[in-house]
Amino acid sequence: MSSQDQDTPNVDPELFNAPTTDQLFKAKPSSHPPRILLLYGSLRERSFSRLAVEEAARLLEAMGADTRVFNPRGLPLADAEDASHPKVQELRDLAQWSEGMVWCSPERHGAMTGIMKTQIDWIPLSIGGMRPTQGKTLAVMQVCGGSQSFNAVNQLRVLGRWMRMVTIPNQSSVPKAFMEFDDNNRMKPSPYYNRIVDVMEELVKFTLLIRDRSDYLTDRYSERVESAEEVSKRVNQRSM
Repeated sequence: MSSQDQDTPNVDPELFNAPTTDQLFKAKPSSHPPRILLLYGSLRERSFSRLAVEEAARLLEAMGADTRVFNPRGLPLADAEDASHPKVQELRDLAQWSEGMVWCSPERHGAMTGIMKTQIDWIPLSIGGMRPTQGKTLAVMQVCGGSQSFNAVNQLRVLGRWMRMVTIPNQSSVPKAFMEFDDNNRMKPSPYYNRIVDVMEELVKFTLLIRDRSDYLTDRYSERVESAEEVSKRVNQRSM
């Protein structure tokens, strides 16, 4: 009996895989631009969360990323329509296409908006055995009507973890957002703009680092055990 068997008797040695740098870095780097989906949380004609996302998309494209901005107008409330609804399908297809995401919500009553939550609620943890968000990167941002707050980004971080995403450390919160955009709907130079540059730069770095390794990073012992048990039951069941 090995020392590993003695120290961890509850672990199945055939399914236990100690992580190694060789396994982590063996994947050949992808050559296509990082694919980033951006979501915003307001339907206002002059939505500052949308304007912030558009600035973020410009920065991402300048850094070599391929971006898509989802327009939530027309997206039904979660479960109010069947998942075959065209806007739901559009959102889910983009979620599967993406390798990273940006979520930006206004803060309303100390929380993210219902528009923001509805988009996230329509992206399930699994679609036909596929997990559309697991192992993908995420940057969180918010815009505020008043003084700077972090309630919405904190909630978005919780949701990102629940969706099994890799949420980057940096984040953006823009206070008094109505003062930060000019008459052409472009963000003015400021430390808040610089922070968005920082966040997008970090998102691209993490996406390049993780996208070719997400399967390995999200491979879990507990799920290997469950899969082995399911296979055993299927193989050993008696013929009817």
